[in-house]
Amino acid sequence: MQHGKYRFIVGFLALPLGLYALFVVWPFIQSIYYSFTDWTGLSPEFKMVGFDNYKRMLDDDIFWKSLQHSLLFALVLPVVTIGLALFLAFMINVGGRRRRGGPVISGVRGSSFYKIVYFFPQVLSIAIVALLFAFAYNPDSGAINSLLRGIGLDGVQPLWLGDPSLALWCVMAVLVWSTVGFFVVLFSAGMASIPAELYEAALLDGASRFTTFFRVTLPLLWDTVQSGWVYMGILALGAESFAVVQIMTTGPGGPDYSTTVMVLYVYQKAFRDGQAAYATTIGVALLVVTLAFAAIVMRLGRRERLEY
Repeated sequence: MQHGKYRFIVGFLALPLGLYALFVVWPFIQSIYYSFTDWTGLSPEFKMVGFDNYKRMLDDDIFWKSLQHSLLFALVLPVVTIGLALFLAFMINVGGRRRRGGPVISGVRGSSFYKIVYFFPQVLSIAIVALLFAFAYNPDSGAINSLLRGIGLDGVQPLWLGDPSLALWCVMAVLVWSTVGFFVVLFSAGMASIPAELYEAALLDGASRFTTFFRVTLPLLWDTVQSGWVYMGILALGAESFAVVQIMTTGPGGPDYSTTVMVLYVYQKAFRDGQAAYATTIGVALLVVTLAFAAIVMRLGRRERLEY
């Protein structure tokens, strides 16, 4: 059984590891290399400039604003999205009242319908979602201000995306709306695998729904929650935040850079300003922030694995 084991393992791993190194690791190495040059992104000629791009980045006020906004996305969005998804998934699967002749543990009435409703935003492209909410946030003809006028709140007509103090929160709300359904379905699948006997025993011992969630559901679902937390943080730092900010905001990234995030700033420097080397420098900083976020979440969320 041991004869040729390592040749067999290497034979299976060689191709996928080679593809991973070619299409993932090598681009990272190239980005780090280009960050030490003055490459424009178009000319084949460039020269080494050492740490000049990194010094420029540290003196760039817009970079620090974008970093602050990206960190806010990474901290706030996972907390709100994961917390809301856990609550909704718990109500759908466990939070219903016991009905005569039915199982001891069940979700609220119409839970199957709610799953479809919550998952519906996942069917839509993030670009479509951003466009719909951009129209809804329009201060003159948008649905939100029209609703406020319809209920007699004519004096409450925010500019939404035109207000530097509100624009970032408006963008975050769209990201929560568009992603929470995915995590509801994910957590619902995890809760469905938890034996009903554990819930029944907790209820017989007099545990409330609140206690059941924190003493039974969350500990047994923790590995899924931790993975979802990391995934949501990467979305908040990457493509999802870029798409929403790029499509919804003025500038984009405005007003007054109030919604600029790091991934958008990378795009602007590379494709708008023709400063590919400086863009890769910001990209390296974004890589460090993303890896640090994942490492911190995995470290703080480490706990003994529970099996059932």
